[in-house]
Amino acid sequence: MDKLQKMKDLIKEIEKHNYNYYVLDNPTISDAEYDKLYYSLVDLEKETGITLPYSPTLRVGDTVLEGFTKKKHEVNLYSLNKVRDFEELENWVNDMKKLADNTDFAVEYKFDGLQIVIEYNNGLFVSATTRGNGIIGEDVSLQVKTIKSVPLQIGYKERLIVQGEGMMTNKSFETYNKTAEEKLKNPRNAAAGAIRNLDPKETAKRNLDYFCYSILLCEGKEFQTQKEMHEFLVENGFKTGDYFKICKDVHEIIHCINEIDVIKSKLDVMIDGMVIKINKVAPREKIGWTAKFPKWALAYKFEAQEATTILKEVVWQVGRSGRVTPIANLEPVELAGATIQRATLNNIDDIKRKDVYENARVFIRRSNEVIPEIMGLAEKFENSKKIEAPSVCPSCGEKLTMKGPLLYCTNHLNCEAQVIDRLSHFASREAFNIEGLSDKTCKQFYENLNVRHLSDIFKISKEDLLKLDKFKEKKAENIINSINNSKKIDFHRFLFALGIGEVGVKTAKDLAKKFKNLSSLKNASLEEILEVNDIGEVIAQNIIDFFADEYNQNEIQRLFECGVEIKDDNGATNEQKLNGKIFVITGTLSKPRNEFEKIIEDLGGKTSSSVSKNTDFVLAGENAGSKLSKAEQLNIKIINENEFNEMIK
Repeated sequence: MDKLQKMKDLIKEIEKHNYNYYVLDNPTISDAEYDKLYYSLVDLEKETGITLPYSPTLRVGDTVLEGFTKKKHEVNLYSLNKVRDFEELENWVNDMKKLADNTDFAVEYKFDGLQIVIEYNNGLFVSATTRGNGIIGEDVSLQVKTIKSVPLQIGYKERLIVQGEGMMTNKSFETYNKTAEEKLKNPRNAAAGAIRNLDPKETAKRNLDYFCYSILLCEGKEFQTQKEMHEFLVENGFKTGDYFKICKDVHEIIHCINEIDVIKSKLDVMIDGMVIKINKVAPREKIGWTAKFPKWALAYKFEAQEATTILKEVVWQVGRSGRVTPIANLEPVELAGATIQRATLNNIDDIKRKDVYENARVFIRRSNEVIPEIMGLAEKFENSKKIEAPSVCPSCGEKLTMKGPLLYCTNHLNCEAQVIDRLSHFASREAFNIEGLSDKTCKQFYENLNVRHLSDIFKISKEDLLKLDKFKEKKAENIINSINNSKKIDFHRFLFALGIGEVGVKTAKDLAKKFKNLSSLKNASLEEILEVNDIGEVIAQNIIDFFADEYNQNEIQRLFECGVEIKDDNGATNEQKLNGKIFVITGTLSKPRNEFEKIIEDLGGKTSSSVSKNTDFVLAGENAGSKLSKAEQLNIKIINENEFNEMIK
């Protein structure tokens, strides 16, 4: 295919997605996938020197909807040029420093909403207009008046035109979806759909926000810097977001970008990057604009957290508690530096709310290195198939029980998947740390040695093991030794091993610190358990119910009869050398990562999975990757294993 034809095909595909996104408010690909198409076209245009007259690279904004009054903007609106890496950013900063002497730079969020221009006169709200195509937009004054964060009266009495973003916060989005008959896909689409709804009453239901970031016209006042504009907006009652920094050079800008990159998934608003502008206003006219964007500002876009792919099938997985959970198998897709093939779907209600099907294209989102979540349906096909909840257990065939939206298999002792998962969890490193008890070995225990209870592990003999497939003398000896060595155990590891619903390693440690011993925890009231940090009513009730259950009481007693002893655990060691210090571990070290985590936590420190300005040390082994780079950019102290060992001596 020649390059010109490829450009035409790209334009056709981009325009199709523009229509889905801007007119139908129903995107069928993620922003990252759209950007990939768009930049492929940009690269081809640079390569060939040809820009077709109908290319989307010549156009700013979207299509004006029929049904709204068209309104011409007094000041033409521009898009922002985007950079893909820090090298491009540094080149731009260097160019700006040459063109604007001694300039510094303003850094703000790049909001992911719907752009709105609002006009005021004599201190009163006059009108609100969408960006449209940058020259003509849609009059959405009635809709925008329903947004409570938009001031209808301001202190400044001269004519003023401001630019900002209509947004739906994550909190408002979740609140709306709890009671809505038709669930919203994501906050960005929800805001766009609300503002561009002909009925303002529908707009009001979504409890939108408006974040203001630019002044397009201000009669009777001149601004020297972006900082002055920002302060003026705040003084006049506009919401601007909680981040505005002035940076002297590219290193400070990169620090700001990394700072927000780490926490962006925890923000209440959707952002997809950071906006950088030269702070001084005077040089902007000289630096100028292209047909599409100002040369004196740009956006740094974060790595994609959302993508679309095909949901091939849903399999129902039985866990150690008997809960039967849907897991989505996906066509592999690259997202946030990883190849994603599986994603969570919490329960059948979640599936219905998100309106997803097998053999359909879905949106997936990944944040903070956790397993991705399916957000909603992107596109349905002729062979798309409705997802039905099973009526019987996929492992043992027992009839399932519904508790709220959750499915459970109650065949506690004879459901193979449940028992094997419980045994494997019990033997894991963070629990009893019994080496050699893999899922495969636990399956042999279940099938050939009739192991049904956790305590049965301690009744297995070497002779029993020698009967199993591929078990020789040495392997059998090693496992028996590991089982015997595991009997003396820390309190928090014992708690984690029991498999109490929603009680992970951290929660188990917090419980151990609070209650000191098993007897105190078993006799604790709900109110006392709720005093523990980060424990809510669901987890607290799970703990109460677990210890009230007769089977669990008997099983704990059987463990003690088999020789299990809980070591004294005051939740802390005598020496707190690392008290309050936050470590991030990266790269290959001489021991498994969880062993270093235990040392750090035993000495009063904390560990984190991501580098931020709050990180004190990065413990780096061989082949350390992006975390090491981020630590260098943030000037975090980097130590190797020898330095760590010296630190804890």
